[in-house]
Amino acid sequence: MLDTLLQFDTDLLLFFNGQHSPFGDKFFWLFSSTIIWIPLYASLLFAIFKAHGWRGLWTLLAIALVITLCDQIASGLLKPLFERPRPSREPALEGLIHLVNSYRGGRFGFVSSHASNSFGLALFTSLLFRKPGYVFFIFIWAVLNSYSRIYLGVHYPGDILGGMVVGLLSAGLVYVIYRRFTNRLQTPLSRPGISYPSAAVVYTGVVSIAMLLLAAKELL
Repeated sequence: MLDTLLQFDTDLLLFFNGQHSPFGDKFFWLFSSTIIWIPLYASLLFAIFKAHGWRGLWTLLAIALVITLCDQIASGLLKPLFERPRPSREPALEGLIHLVNSYRGGRFGFVSSHASNSFGLALFTSLLFRKPGYVFFIFIWAVLNSYSRIYLGVHYPGDILGGMVVGLLSAGLVYVIYRRFTNRLQTPLSRPGISYPSAAVVYTGVVSIAMLLLAAKELL
């Protein structure tokens, strides 16, 4: 059973990783970079502090806890525990995997910290903002960010799925704690009807993606 699942995971990887092109190489290489998304993260901070003022620090600490929890579970616990080599470092897949800029990533890949961090941030902020447009955008962003790791050949789809589960569970747990803590404040940060300028975050994200598309085209 396990061998069948692992083979299916490998077949999915080879299919998705095989859908490459010169434009895709440039685009997903840029998309996978953390520094590219600094404007998006900055717009999230703006939305939080615009809604909460200085008490937005509590929300910021909660988000930091989500990311720390996701990263430590993925990279600090599960990767050393399972020791599953990345596809880019699997001798049996040598020559079958399309790599970009000879990038291979670290030694182990299960689970993906990119996926856990992306989906953790997506769920926590979605529960915070509760705006359909924002929820749609941020989960599309998380999916693309995670898919970029398959495209680059450094994660199996199973690594992504495992990272997604870690991210969603971590964000859900932290949000429950956050709600219980902030509800004890004189003016709860999580009260219904609080207005977050989430449109600014979506606009920043869409512009960032548009710029990535243009940059990828110019780099061809």
